[in-house]
Amino acid sequence: MTLEVASGLIATLVAEAASAAPHECCGILLGRGRIERALPAANRAADPARQFEIDPQALISAHRAAREGGLPVLGYYHSHPTGDPAPSATDRAHSAGDGSVWAIVAGDAVAFWKDAPGGFQALSYAVGDG
Repeated sequence: MTLEVASGLIATLVAEAASAAPHECCGILLGRGRIERALPAANRAADPARQFEIDPQALISAHRAAREGGLPVLGYYHSHPTGDPAPSATDRAHSAGDGSVWAIVAGDAVAFWKDAPGGFQALSYAVGDG
């Protein structure tokens, strides 16, 4: 399966990660049939340089907006300021196996993953305008 992401989304994720460094950035991925938007959220983790926890109010607001006709929540993103764009042991431990999409940013690299019941699965992606 190839995931489609909106033009400019990769640059947005890389910029979010750079501005949050040395802490992890995090946020919510929104879209209909493709990732259309990244919604930044505050990282509420006790150790934001090594972990992320999306601000619960941001999650509530995103789901509420979706119920009111806004873009659905398709997944989440975060950065690994000193790692690679693959799920860490901590990411795997916090996996819900719910089929959501995770984007992980490391430097200029962005990788997308499906949080599948059997573990994370790498997703290929294509950038599209429409």
